[in-house]
Amino acid sequence: MSKPDILQVGPYPEWDQIPLQESFHMHKLFEASDAGAFLSSVGESVRGIATRGELGADRAMIEACPNVEVISVYGVGFDAVDLQVCRERNIRVTNTPDVLTNDVADLGVAMMLAQSRGLVGAETWVRDGSWVEKGLYPLKSRVWGKKAGILGLGRIGFEVGKRLAGFDLDIAYSDIGPKEYAADWTFVPDAVELARHSDFLFVTLAASAETRHIVNSQVIEAIGPQGMVINISRASNIDENALLDALENGRLGAAALDVFEGEPALNPRFLELNNVLLQPHHASGTVETRKAMGKLVRDNLKAHFDGRELLTPVL
Repeated sequence: MSKPDILQVGPYPEWDQIPLQESFHMHKLFEASDAGAFLSSVGESVRGIATRGELGADRAMIEACPNVEVISVYGVGFDAVDLQVCRERNIRVTNTPDVLTNDVADLGVAMMLAQSRGLVGAETWVRDGSWVEKGLYPLKSRVWGKKAGILGLGRIGFEVGKRLAGFDLDIAYSDIGPKEYAADWTFVPDAVELARHSDFLFVTLAASAETRHIVNSQVIEAIGPQGMVINISRASNIDENALLDALENGRLGAAALDVFEGEPALNPRFLELNNVLLQPHHASGTVETRKAMGKLVRDNLKAHFDGRELLTPVL
């Protein structure tokens, strides 16, 4: 039996690439010098698309592959996949939830701690001789006992809350409704009110057209000059210009960000700020989790072409 033809949008680690090539005929779009010409040459044969969450699959790509049946996303986010055209053409879509939940939550809490306690600057203080020359590092802010807001209490948001509880934080959250599994935490339906409650506002909700810029100037103002925004979701959930303005003029105390519009070419204004912690979109970036994500991408593709139920369907 011939291997199904799969369009590969971006690179994967060798531990994923080798087993993918063993099971499928992979067409590497990311290696093509002319993406349009490449799609024209292979599109008719493509039955599946393997992509990454930040790369997705837009309408033009999908329509260039008229026989595509399934799109398997390496990542929990699928907002960069054109779900409308997938619905129109009855294309199945999968992602890799659960396997990355805990790592993302870990990084979010680590970012809060690092920014609050100035860990990056403190290490530089030791390495560049400032400790010897200038004395003690400037005082930073306490974490324990403060108030945290979690915007979006799905898998990742819930795991963030569980970790924050260990720091005796007063935890509140916003979602489409109260969650039975969060009975000990306060439900706040409005994002502005949640921000007003919060010393730390964690953005952990799935991205969609409805959530675009949900963290807007009003929310940012409500957090205030002593508060912090931590984003481990999608860049589109925050109005970056409003965020930058507030960080620059002190209306927002600090931010810790793992995602950016246009990444990796982020807005250069971020690089001029000392009240923002910048991370290279690596919340799920552990060997263990990335291997599990890659396996789930493959397993979903295999399930589809074997006629079995998809493991983690989106559509």
